[in-house]
Amino acid sequence: MMRVLLVDDQDLVRAGFRMILSVEPEIEVVGEAADGEKAVELALQLRPDVVLMDVQMPGMDGITATQKIVAADAGKVIILTTFDRDDYLFESLGAGASGFLLKNTAPEDLVEAIQIVHEGHALLAPEVTRRVIKRFSGGGERVYRPDLIADLTDREREVLGLIARGLTNTEIANQLYVGEATVKTHVSRVLLKLGLRDRVQAVVFAYECGLVSPGDDLAG
Repeated sequence: MMRVLLVDDQDLVRAGFRMILSVEPEIEVVGEAADGEKAVELALQLRPDVVLMDVQMPGMDGITATQKIVAADAGKVIILTTFDRDDYLFESLGAGASGFLLKNTAPEDLVEAIQIVHEGHALLAPEVTRRVIKRFSGGGERVYRPDLIADLTDREREVLGLIARGLTNTEIANQLYVGEATVKTHVSRVLLKLGLRDRVQAVVFAYECGLVSPGDDLAG
């Protein structure tokens, strides 16, 4: 059972998320908060697996709350915001968020994001993938070892390229005509072989190895 804490200052938004998640047998909403201070309090008390966190809230904002929750190891945080802004994106990642999604995310993608983050990976909305590439791979010394790509099978290299284009596991499965379980296995092997922590690092690695270039038509 994945235990989730909902944090948003709008009652209707929380109700919407609660309704989406209530039909998922493996997800339990264990609490709700309308501001960052209450979110930190509940996270420390309830120790949820995943926190769905808004950014703009009265009092303590979501980014500050994320930093406190992550520092206390009181749950993994997915930022959910209406505002597609670079400052929110990079401040959220800097605060330790494991995911960044927009509130117009499809319900099935939200559920999958919770599953991915719960498993210890990170997830970015396709809309922000290109900006992460530009920020973390924009020239300078290479961070990763491009030679390691030779250790990947052809299918693993294909999966890495699709991750870099911002596709979710579901979308990758549909494109490759395989099951989601198979995709998850490929993703795990790619991260293990390349020594990468999460999908964010996989995007940067793919860029540096030439699988993806700034001119490619990435998702979003």
